[in-house]
Amino acid sequence: MPTILESINSALHTALENDPCVYVLGEDILDPYGGAFKVTRGLSTRFPERVLTTPISEAAILGICNGMALRGLRPVAEVMFGDFVTLMADQLINHAAKFRWMYNDQVRVPLVLRLPMGGRRGYGPTHSQSLEKHLLGAPGLKAVAPNTLGNPSDLLLAAIADDDPVLFVEHKLLYTRHLLTPEDLLDWKVESGGRPFPFHILRNAENLPARLTIATYGYNFELAREAARELMYEYEIFSEIVLFSQLSPFELDPLFDSLRRTGRLLTLEEGTQTLGWGAEVAARSAEQLPGAVRIRRLGALDLPIANAKSLEDDILPSTGKIIQTALALLEN
Repeated sequence: MPTILESINSALHTALENDPCVYVLGEDILDPYGGAFKVTRGLSTRFPERVLTTPISEAAILGICNGMALRGLRPVAEVMFGDFVTLMADQLINHAAKFRWMYNDQVRVPLVLRLPMGGRRGYGPTHSQSLEKHLLGAPGLKAVAPNTLGNPSDLLLAAIADDDPVLFVEHKLLYTRHLLTPEDLLDWKVESGGRPFPFHILRNAENLPARLTIATYGYNFELAREAARELMYEYEIFSEIVLFSQLSPFELDPLFDSLRRTGRLLTLEEGTQTLGWGAEVAARSAEQLPGAVRIRRLGALDLPIANAKSLEDDILPSTGKIIQTALALLEN
């Protein structure tokens, strides 16, 4: 099976080949370097006129993409590190997200902003964050995140085909991960739905009653699977995992269905826990099922991410922390 990196790279090749309106922009994305994480390798060789290297100015990159999108093109911008999306905030929130509404639906802004996010590589406080939570509440923006269960190529092609701006949140540790095969999922029965940005519900293969729902996205699914497997084999506690590709707008009906079965929710994300994705998911779950669900949230500690591995591990979620939080949630 291909890796996440290979799948995303393949989607970019396909998009450029099939649609002359697609352009790819970013810093140091030309061959032979191919970008900081090598996702754009081979693109500039095949499509030299539509793969454009840019100055080191994230605000300028998105400003150019806004203009291109307004003129009918479909730009895909790579941010070298997702942390730098803060430099794009004005162009993104006050322009790309709003033009459709400001001009009475007479214009659309079909751009994709690829955001390599996440820690665990020792890059320190300004290159290891998961900042997507700061953008999920902006009307007019969509946010999606690939994972190893879905097909990142299909997800990116759907984002490029979308007529509204889409944030494509790629966790850096996923790049070298292979897509899951049926052999990787022998413990699970998988149900999927929600095109074009699908969700997946994982239930134990024996259909035994689950006591816990874990809601998550992106790389955190890897941790959730490990924790759920240990809970199953070591504690005889069965879980359901609801894995989202679309982070915003919030479409949570599959989660509510799971919670009606389990009555307990654990949200898992790598961004800081306060005011995060999980907080909104928890609030909507409590509103939808008042008095019927117990909730715990797990995210990064509210601290800058350290360079030292031991400190970084303490700050970020882990399999052990998931198990500890799940057991506390299941007490009584």
